[in-house]
Amino acid sequence: MPSGIRLQRIQDQIRQVMTLLLETKVSDPRAQGAYITDVSVDRELDFANIYVSSLVGEEQAAEILDGLRSAAGYLRYELGRVVKLRVIPKLRFYWDDTPEKADRIESLLAEIKAERLSNAKEAVEIKETDDEDMNDEGNQP
Repeated sequence: MPSGIRLQRIQDQIRQVMTLLLETKVSDPRAQGAYITDVSVDRELDFANIYVSSLVGEEQAAEILDGLRSAAGYLRYELGRVVKLRVIPKLRFYWDDTPEKADRIESLLAEIKAERLSNAKEAVEIKETDDEDMNDEGNQP
């Protein structure tokens, strides 16, 4: 079993090579536009869990994963030519919805900020109106 540091290096190397392979070697149209968000390899180096996402979003996740799974043998072969390991792990692809969740959180935070800004403007307008009313009351005989 590799040490934690070596395992991290292997994961990083697999991620770099897989990213390059997806960009240059995979011609399956179902896998176009997919990018790798994370790679985790088990301690025995039997399996590499590859997390992917795409700019088109989750609506085409099943199609993208099917394309990657059909190319898994070729990708593993090409990976073995670059990554020098005694045994190349079997590739398993999973959809990573983290980018969609991050976008959702960003939009919610933007909504909250806009709401707070409008509430602050309303509070300032109310305060100004109250101040004018108090000044008007103080000036009347």
